[in-house]
Amino acid sequence: MKVLIATEKPFAPAAVQGITNELKGAGHEVVLLEKYASTAELLEAVKDADAMIVRSDKVTPEVLDAAKQLKVVVRAGAGYDSIDTAYAKEKNIVVENTPGQNSNAVAELVFGLLVYAVRNFYNGKAGTELMGKKLGILAFGNVGRNVARIAEGFGMEVYAYDAFCPADAIEAAGVHACKSQDELFQTCDVLSLHIPATPQTVKSIDYRLVNLLPKKGVLVNTARKEVINEEELLKLMAEREDLKFVTDIKPDADEEFKKFEGRYFSTPKKMGAQTAEANTNAGIAAAKQINAFFATGDTKFQVNK
Repeated sequence: MKVLIATEKPFAPAAVQGITNELKGAGHEVVLLEKYASTAELLEAVKDADAMIVRSDKVTPEVLDAAKQLKVVVRAGAGYDSIDTAYAKEKNIVVENTPGQNSNAVAELVFGLLVYAVRNFYNGKAGTELMGKKLGILAFGNVGRNVARIAEGFGMEVYAYDAFCPADAIEAAGVHACKSQDELFQTCDVLSLHIPATPQTVKSIDYRLVNLLPKKGVLVNTARKEVINEEELLKLMAEREDLKFVTDIKPDADEEFKKFEGRYFSTPKKMGAQTAEANTNAGIAAAKQINAFFATGDTKFQVNK
């Protein structure tokens, strides 16, 4: 089978080598499309591909229509909102993700952002410590669990809420389970977001919810830009001079948030999964899933069933 690796933002060279070795070892042909500058390049490359590995690349109906032989698309990472999964299903194209492969990288970045925030962005003035603070984790999936693990080393008291994860499973991980989002925000000094962008969560992190954070609360987002109600958060930060917001996904209103100097920071580009290890882990996992799909029909990680 012909497998296209289509990455506008390329994998690390070691990851590309690992992916290629995995696929060629199973007898597949590998085609590499990196740093493409236009959709036209992707449409041309995908037209005779049987499988495709992507990162944050947009797989739209136009792309899927151009891919006449495509049978499976694997997103090397957890989030897959850049892929039109419903349209892929209509065309009998399997869409998969690689959950857990980037989790530690994202979780470590959470604490990089948090230390930067509580130390006043290293402006020379006295800040605070994370030890003894209450950390809230909204969604207790792979990343959330890694955040909880690292938080223990910082000496933080950890709480979590997840509408789809039973409270006893959260408690079994040594984390306090909250009964609602409201309780989580009211309880915690620091709130880390790990929810996907869905119709239920888009703009759900709004004025009312964030205003529940205690005085000097810190909100950190390494999930999705769309879950933040930017207009309402801007209003709240103007009213509450004690709040800080740090994010790995630059908001649309980045320039407006910048007026809160000393209380706001965004990475220039999404950096959560940008480690050599995460690159390699997610890419090789994607290759193995494609091999399994063609060898045995395995669709364990399918997200558009």
